[in-house]
Amino acid sequence: MKAYQANLLNAIVLILVGLWGYLSEATADRSPTALIPVAFGVILLAMTSGVRKENKVIAHVAVTLTLLVLVMLAAMPLPARIAAGDQMGIFRIILMISASTHAMICFVQSFIAARKARQ
Repeated sequence: MKAYQANLLNAIVLILVGLWGYLSEATADRSPTALIPVAFGVILLAMTSGVRKENKVIAHVAVTLTLLVLVMLAAMPLPARIAAGDQMGIFRIILMISASTHAMICFVQSFIAARKARQ
């Protein structure tokens, strides 16, 4: 999978799964912080065109945001969902972590390929 495709997939997963998690909570329990992955997904979605055109700056910003999302998901909501015993919440977070990990792998592979092509 090419980097822009992985970025697009990651953005869509972050948006859809983030909204699913936010909307599945009871109205009184909804926290706006649950929309953070959605916001990152929207930003990454907007960057997909630049990543597709192999714009180095946009690609590096996208990979940095993807890494930030990955670390944030693993550090904060995953342990909280595990402690709460929320199986569906754990599933949603692992789904977002998986998409972000896949995107990171694709980005690194594309950076390596670009470097080899220059040499």
